[in-house]
Amino acid sequence: MDTLQQLPTHGDGLLDMRELARTLLESMVNEVMDAQADMICEDGSNARNGYRERGLTTPVGDITLRIPTLRAGTYFPEGIIERYSRADRAVAAAVAESWASGVSTRKMERIARKMGIERPSKDQVSAMCRSLDAEVGELATRGPAGVEVPYLFLDATYVKCRRDGRVQSTAVVTAIGVGSDGVRRMLGIAAIDTETRAGWLGFLRGLRERGLSGVRLVVSDAHAGLVRAVSECLPGAGWQRCAVHLERDVCSLLPSKRHRAMAAKAMQAVFRESDPATVRSAYRAAIDAVGALSAAAGALLEDAEAGALAYLDFPAEHRRRIRTNNVQERMNREIERRSRVVQVFPSPESMLRLVGAVCAEQDEDWSSRRYISPESMLKLAEPAGPEPVESEASRRRGLMIVETAMELAGAGRRAA
Repeated sequence: MDTLQQLPTHGDGLLDMRELARTLLESMVNEVMDAQADMICEDGSNARNGYRERGLTTPVGDITLRIPTLRAGTYFPEGIIERYSRADRAVAAAVAESWASGVSTRKMERIARKMGIERPSKDQVSAMCRSLDAEVGELATRGPAGVEVPYLFLDATYVKCRRDGRVQSTAVVTAIGVGSDGVRRMLGIAAIDTETRAGWLGFLRGLRERGLSGVRLVVSDAHAGLVRAVSECLPGAGWQRCAVHLERDVCSLLPSKRHRAMAAKAMQAVFRESDPATVRSAYRAAIDAVGALSAAAGALLEDAEAGALAYLDFPAEHRRRIRTNNVQERMNREIERRSRVVQVFPSPESMLRLVGAVCAEQDEDWSSRRYISPESMLKLAEPAGPEPVESEASRRRGLMIVETAMELAGAGRRAA
């Protein structure tokens, strides 16, 4: 009876299975670490010297690790680290590598201790890295699993990395494909120079050599050299300029918050429309309206028209998915969040290890569901319909859409 009374319950008296699992896991992990520390000390050459407590997030909740300390040397719970997610282990490996290489800061040491890492040896770091490299290395060589990839999304994330003895901002590019079966797949990662055509060309050629085919549209930001590389390496593929990034680029040229809010709302209203003729009319109305606020912003919007509206040539069911690079956003946020823990990666290898770990976990999540229905993907094989013709009615509606959006945004900023 006493044992039953000690079991965790909900407010209604029912057993709290999650809390029970968390408690049992915490107890088991700490018992394992105690046993490992006792084995180290059993020949009398060392002795136990208390504990240090560290937190660990698990699928059943946060647990407290009571990590044994020793009078001589340190106890490093490699077995516990192995149970982190890939991304957690990649962060731990980068932190450990920095410390073991002697390039860490005091803040890094505090982070390491919070993670339960007490200045590991180079052999321990190597073991951690080897296990991760085996798991995430496949992303560098994998193909698209024998399916054509009509939609290819490219993006770059910038992190700080130590290269050639200096800390540099380094671009890591990722490629995500939507296959003819409607499933998203991670297709590749690499560190390249995003400002040159050669960097993108090498990355795209690598994807093609691993089996990338059937690309109808590439979606990305306007990275220098990318559009030329796409036309050379993927002939016949169109290019969609990410509508969200275009909005940010246009707003960066506007002088005031009020004007930025007006331009942003106008562009969002344009892309919310579903009728292609209305979208084109509204876009041209936005060029004039934004140009009245800033000639440079209007010119940028005008120059971007072909790329910004490329998505209209594809099935209506796909357009919301392919007009932006949002498919990359969650993954990029996770990469950035974990990179902030490391601060400066000690090597390009550790940087790619973390990015690969995040990508591998995201890829596993995507494999269980469709991004676009297979039935609608079949529409890509249908002949293209006639080019939508703008009419006087579509032009009037487009102008009204833009003017209304800008008036509401401007009034809102004045009220604020």
